[in-house]
Amino acid sequence: MSNELYFEDFYVGQKMNSLGAAKVTADEIKEFGQKYDPQPFHLDEAAGEGSFFKGLAASGWLTAAIVMRLRVQSITVAGGMIGAGVEEMRWTTPVRPGDTIRTEIEVVGVRQSNSRKDYGVVRTRTLAFNQNDEVVLRSTVNFLAPLRHPVQS
Repeated sequence: MSNELYFEDFYVGQKMNSLGAAKVTADEIKEFGQKYDPQPFHLDEAAGEGSFFKGLAASGWLTAAIVMRLRVQSITVAGGMIGAGVEEMRWTTPVRPGDTIRTEIEVVGVRQSNSRKDYGVVRTRTLAFNQNDEVVLRSTVNFLAPLRHPVQS
């Protein structure tokens, strides 16, 4: 595919917005909560009302999964985006039913991989926003991208 990106295509200061947005539903929040994070404020509106969140709130891990989906839909790394670690992940505003999430990603570092000479490491800072432009998640994530022309050893 001609739109696939290689390590050489990334540079510090590069900014990429998600190509779309993801609308979060109450059913999705509850289903994810039931399966992966069964706390009352992720499962039931009434229980959520009496909680810290004062209403039904998405698990931060659901928010992170949505951000991951937006990331891979918007940045097509040749061979797939291979995770190389999360340095920071902060949930700053609860995600609620009806919220629409979009992302802004900035490349903050690029370097040759020390262990895989045919890959580079791309360090990114991601901000995820709801429809009111409130930051709901902030993260610093590294991924591997293959070199277009690997160095022969």
